[in-house]
Amino acid sequence: MTESGAQEEARWITTVIMSTSLQDHEISTILQRQHHRVRYSESVEIGSVIFSLSGVAFILSDAQDLLTAGEEQVSKRIQKFINIHRNSFLILSAALHGPEEWNSMFRIQRRFLGSNLRIIPVHNTAETVKLMLTIAKITSKPQADDIHYKMAMTKAQIIEKSPVWKMLQEYQLHCD
Repeated sequence: MTESGAQEEARWITTVIMSTSLQDHEISTILQRQHHRVRYSESVEIGSVIFSLSGVAFILSDAQDLLTAGEEQVSKRIQKFINIHRNSFLILSAALHGPEEWNSMFRIQRRFLGSNLRIIPVHNTAETVKLMLTIAKITSKPQADDIHYKMAMTKAQIIEKSPVWKMLQEYQLHCD
């Protein structure tokens, strides 16, 4: 297979539902350039990006928003978001994650401990898009099934070639 053929086969395109608040955001532009089908909705939480075929949803927040808008207001948005989305991620963006940003992130983690929210710090838009696409791709139906199959095969090979497994098989032969 040629290199361009491999790239075409590896290309993954999906539909992304985004908050209308992100319509002019760089994330929207990057996703469209990569040929993803971007749809905007006013009915989703402000700052959210949803990969419905993968079942994952992201809510974007700038670390400065936590410091300026107040954690209580941001926490209400997050609570509403995780009540709707089962597999949710908070993408916390800051050019530099200093002590204030880390402290805010830890307070939010503590507040939502035990919930379905995962918090991921990022530094820039390119990193945000790459992260979201990676998570969405590996959780999409055909990809997830393929990963589960490969993991099962790997596990079977490890067990089959394990010296402990061989020893148990020999022991069982001697006991018969």
